[in-house]
This record gives sequence, structure tokens and C-alpha cells, in this order.
Amino acid sequence: MKTFKKIISAVIAISMLAVMCVSVASCGKKTKYTIGIVQLAPHVALDAATEGFKQALIDKLGEENVTFDYQNATGDSTVCTTIVNSFVSKNVDLIMANATAALQAAAAATTTIPVLGTSITEYGVALGLKNFNGTVGGNISGTSDLAPLSDQGQMIVDLFPSAKKIGLLYCSGEPNSAYQVKVIKEFLESKGLTATYFSFSDSNDLRSVTEAAAAASDLIYVPTDNTAANSTEIINAISRERKVPVLTGEEGICAGCGTYTLSISYYELGYKTGEMAAKILTGESKISEMPIEYDPNPVKKYNKDNIEFFGLEVPEGYVAIEK
Repeated sequence: MKTFKKIISAVIAISMLAVMCVSVASCGKKTKYTIGIVQLAPHVALDAATEGFKQALIDKLGEENVTFDYQNATGDSTVCTTIVNSFVSKNVDLIMANATAALQAAAAATTTIPVLGTSITEYGVALGLKNFNGTVGGNISGTSDLAPLSDQGQMIVDLFPSAKKIGLLYCSGEPNSAYQVKVIKEFLESKGLTATYFSFSDSNDLRSVTEAAAAASDLIYVPTDNTAANSTEIINAISRERKVPVLTGEEGICAGCGTYTLSISYYELGYKTGEMAAKILTGESKISEMPIEYDPNPVKKYNKDNIEFFGLEVPEGYVAIEK
């Protein structure tokens, strides 16, 4: 009988030990994460994407389980490199790169830490990928802020039927901006309009290039462009002075200098990126297999102040930009 009791006790002890081992193994799976966030510049759209990203991770993983190391490069791409190198040295669990220069810096800094981009227009262009099929592979994925360019081009045709000469104003140092205006140019020329590139290298020559664009154009188109986004007051002043309206690729720029836009929600885009991050961190998904995701519901919006200034109408289905 004593022997039997000893056997039973031994079985119970082994069972408890097994349970403890499973528990320890479960506890051994990481549940607290450090996320490095590198944002190219302070701007309403990029800020919204960052906030959406953080909120998604808090919602999915719990605020107590996520630490954010947020750093802003204040518009300097070389600072992005310094920031991501610091993240790599700290061995953060994941890097969120907000804007193209931030993504390029992160891609150059690590091939092992997961990197999610957001506010990136076209990953194939940004990363120099040939035959890009929608999935970057390796340690990189993310979300794109590209709204349908053909629809933006059609907005120009529909809303400004008397405009024949369209100035395409963009930063030559931003490959995604160059991609957008190329697509828009091809679309507009297929409609019989004249579309001319007006590229500036940085904010220092933005004023003179915008002056030239306004003097030669009936309408100016500004794509999703970080440099333009930080200098909308210059574009707006010249646009009004020359009586040449501006149509833009996203809401933030439109709020500063535009009339109409077809824009995605940067907060929702950031939130989607955060959901992707949660899946990667918990092992639910492999970043190498995750395709780039988009905002499926871009919204037509207008800038009330500039609509009134230029004497334009509010088309059906357009929403006023809140300021």
C-alpha cells in the first residue's frame, strides 16, 4: 500500500512538474516588446500614422506590454540613419519606419529586425526593387499611402474642365513623388492635357519653382510629398497670389495649400501597420510573407477656405477637411 502511495505521489509530482514546465515555457515566450519608431519629420499626416500605429499595438498587446522608443528626424534623412542604428544597437523587437527616407535607412541598417514601413507610396521605387509584386520579403513589409492616382487625375479633368496646362510640383529628392507625378502626367496627357514637371531639390528652392509653376500653369498638382507637406504656406501664398488653384495627393497638404484631394486616413493606415506589427511580434504571421497593405477607402475632401477663395463649388460626395 505504501508503495502504491509512493507511486501515486511520484505520478502527481511528475504531472505537476510537467505543468510547471509548460507554464515556464509559455512564460518564456516574450510578451513585453520594445518598438523603435523613426519618423522622418513632424507633420500632421505622419503624426497621425504614428499615433494610429501605437494605438493598435496598445489595443492588441496591452499598454503594459509595449514600450515605444519614438524618435523624429526633423526632416533630415541622415538623422534617420543615426536613429535606426541606435535601434539596432539596442536590439529592439521591431522598427516602424514612417516615410520613405526612414524606411530606406532601416532597410540599410538591419536584415534581421522586422521593419514595417508606413506613409510609403511605392515600395518597389523606395527600395529599388525590380519586378516588385506587392511583397518585399525578407524582414520588410508595411503599408502604402498611395491613393488611386488615376482617380486623382480624373478629379483634375472633372473639377477643372477649363484647365489645359497642369504644373506637377514635387521634390526631386523623393522617388515616390517622382513616381506619382509620372503616373499623373501619363494620365493627363492621355486626356489631351499638357502636364509639365516642376521639381525642387529642397525647401530652399521651393518658392522659385512654385512661382515658375504658377506662371506657366492653369492648375498645380502636388503629390504626396514630405518636403511640400512641410512648406504648404509657401505654396498656398503663391497659389493665391497668382490665382492658380492646387489639387493635392493627400489631406494634410490639401489642408495647407490645396482645394481638393482624394486622401487616405493616415491614422487608419498607421493602425493597420500596428495590427501587422502585433501579428509579427506574437508569431501569428511571418513578415517575409506579408504583402504591402493599403487603405481601401480613400475619401474625396476639400479645403473650405481655398474653395471659397477661388470661388469653387463643393461637389457631391466631398467632405470638408477639419482644421
